[in-house]
Amino acid sequence: MLDLYGNLLTKKQKDVMEQYYNEDLSLSEISENLEISRQAIYDTIKRSEKLLYQYEEQLKFNDLILQKKHDFKNLINGLENLKTSIMSKDEAKMLTKINELIDYCKELSE
Repeated sequence: MLDLYGNLLTKKQKDVMEQYYNEDLSLSEISENLEISRQAIYDTIKRSEKLLYQYEEQLKFNDLILQKKHDFKNLINGLENLKTSIMSKDEAKMLTKINELIDYCKELSE
């Protein structure tokens, strides 16, 4: 969620979160880097995590991304099935698959 909503955090919050999650630094290492207490780092991480979850709960971008990935997987599977039909030269099956993919794409576009 940091990738999605990190820019909604303050610069300090984002910096701490990136060091903790992306750079895999310990609280002590981040504390040394930013010259603030280890407790302040811990509090910043907890507050930032809470904010990120609140943003996701309200905006649902992560859910939307997961749904779109699922939709693309379904589309890819349909295209793979169409490819198989083409290779077997089953024209009736090809036409059916093409119509199914068209209908599926129409559903996605609504």
